[in-house]
Amino acid sequence: MRFTFYGHACFSVVINGKKLLFDPFITGNELASSIDIATIEADYIFLSHGHSDHVADAEAIAKATGATIVAAYEVATWFATKGVEKYHPMNTGGQWSFDFGKVKCVNAIHSSTLPDGTGGGNPMGFVISSTEGNFYYSGDTALTLDMQLIPSFASIGFAILPIGGNFTMDAADAIRAAKMAGAIKVIGVHYDTFGYIKIDKQATIDLFQKEGLYLYLPSIGETIII
Repeated sequence: MRFTFYGHACFSVVINGKKLLFDPFITGNELASSIDIATIEADYIFLSHGHSDHVADAEAIAKATGATIVAAYEVATWFATKGVEKYHPMNTGGQWSFDFGKVKCVNAIHSSTLPDGTGGGNPMGFVISSTEGNFYYSGDTALTLDMQLIPSFASIGFAILPIGGNFTMDAADAIRAAKMAGAIKVIGVHYDTFGYIKIDKQATIDLFQKEGLYLYLPSIGETIII
């Protein structure tokens, strides 16, 4: 699959010709100043929860591209009040077949409040299954034993996991999460953006390698095939 990193926890994956964008927070991220959101294409925008560092550019990109926002009911309908015309509300445990593949919403242990203080419902992760492969994006979460259920319904090619700690799992917990989810390849997100989540990249890569896992830390704007 073609994976492009836009900084923090924002990335896109191209599946069966459809562009899936996740948790767009770009214009407020000084590390992503080289990225112009006007150049980003999207058919779908997946939002794991309502925090501003995951939804800040969702409205602008959705209106510019005509993308469908997929999120928890409270988040999706909040964007509808902002004039976003295409949205698909979901909730934890729900599953839906889209034109690119199937999406199952899984548990995430975090909080969720929208930028204006409105409640964002339950935070979620997503398991995407398609004819081109399957992957798991945990969203912002603590380590949870629910992750060990994932291999019972999907064989995961790779996982996108937060590794910065403080607000989410750190690298050690992400390693345990990957093993429970059945993923050998991991793309790390949610690190370095703020002082609380700075990491030593090489030490983190080495930590994963010692556990027999491959950690990818693409540069902002970089595209990899995984």
